[in-house]
Amino acid sequence: MGRLWRMIWVVVMVIVMVAPSSWVSWNGGGGVECRKTVRMLESASFDYPAMSCRSHSASILDYGGVGDGKTLNTKAFQDAVNDLSQYASQGGAQLFVPSGRWLTGPFNLTSFFSLFLHKDAVLVASQDINEWSVIDPLPSYGRGRDAVGGRYISLIFGTNLTDVVITGDNGTIDGQGALWWQKFHGKKLKYTRPYLIEIMYSENIQISNLTLLNSPSWNVHPVYSSNIIIQAITIIAPVTSPNTDGINPDSCTNTRIEDCYIVSGDDCVAVKSGWDEYGIAFAMPTKQLIIRRLTCISPYSATVALGSEMSGGIEDVRIEDVYALNTESGIRIKTAVGRGGYVRNVYVKGMTLHTMKWAFWMTGNYGSHADTHYDPNALPVIQGINYRDVVAVNVTTAARLEGISGDPFTGICISNVTISMRKTKKAPWTCTDIEGITSGVSPTPCALLPDQGPDKAVDICNFPQESLPIENLQLQTCSYSHLT
Repeated sequence: MGRLWRMIWVVVMVIVMVAPSSWVSWNGGGGVECRKTVRMLESASFDYPAMSCRSHSASILDYGGVGDGKTLNTKAFQDAVNDLSQYASQGGAQLFVPSGRWLTGPFNLTSFFSLFLHKDAVLVASQDINEWSVIDPLPSYGRGRDAVGGRYISLIFGTNLTDVVITGDNGTIDGQGALWWQKFHGKKLKYTRPYLIEIMYSENIQISNLTLLNSPSWNVHPVYSSNIIIQAITIIAPVTSPNTDGINPDSCTNTRIEDCYIVSGDDCVAVKSGWDEYGIAFAMPTKQLIIRRLTCISPYSATVALGSEMSGGIEDVRIEDVYALNTESGIRIKTAVGRGGYVRNVYVKGMTLHTMKWAFWMTGNYGSHADTHYDPNALPVIQGINYRDVVAVNVTTAARLEGISGDPFTGICISNVTISMRKTKKAPWTCTDIEGITSGVSPTPCALLPDQGPDKAVDICNFPQESLPIENLQLQTCSYSHLT
């Protein structure tokens, strides 16, 4: 087979060498453009890790895609996905995006499908708002996040899917978010801003090995889904950009987020499950979540936030091997009266924090309700929050832990933690309406977290030893080979 490919390539090169210069020109990506047919000849062959391998391969070039940064490719992408959906029951299909700048509006994915971006491929989001259709608000939110009513569809979107891979050789998706940020600040939005990637009501999802730039709002949003791997994602947005959260698992089960680098204007990872009475009614928690080997820079937000939309519940969250620099807080739990729901059984191990306002922050007084119809008797339950093996340097306040009067946050456990403080007149710990224990913690915690003695540091706040199902899912080595 390799010999056949070489023979084909020799023939192609001979054609190129003898073709009249009036209709052949080289482009910057190394391909050949025929002005009569507007096609590019390009071969690709490579391996990549994925949940599932595919039997059929195609390139966006097969569907008339043009990677010049000017030609709109929305139809090419949607035509490609629609056509490749025919292979769902025949081993699935993979779509290759070669080097180039591929201007596109939003497009929908299909099941048993892989989208692969070449390392020099850039998907560039269209700034023509007419390209962005409006869809219904999430049922667990009852409204949009930016405005009452609907929301603009995400750039890469899918719903009710099975077995989808969005990956690349660190190819790039550029959301060109500045337009949306300006409209947000100017209060000129009728609908909620789009995300870069949103997958809804789906299972077996992989998003990996990509760079995401300048999202209009959240970057990666799996919602109402299960069995998800988000791996080796680089996310970059100005630290002053509004609500450019990195990765937001929302009412999802069995999710693994690992080896990600995030610089953003909001929480690097925000764990969610619905808003006030809508989240309570929808009743779909986020659970069995792993976050590990995360690097975060976000001066005005958290490394990992739990909430504030947590009304469907959050439980069994495991966070380890995290590094945060110049970030407002390490782990932040955000809730309020009227939220209902719960955050319980959260385990954090092995954090290195440098230049923080708060190492740990819990608040039961986070406002921003969906509307005025929330239940004032819906009190959240915050229970079983465990931190251990943390080193923090240049910190203003070690911890700000504020429960709700009559509804204390309980089961807080902090062990083997060293926090080096900035010179400040502020007390290192602020604690109200909480219950818990500590061991081997410096500076000395507040009285509501009594010290159990240094000998207990190895025995309390322990990280779970049993594996979650998503940890046992191994990626395969898949191949792509195609000549266009």
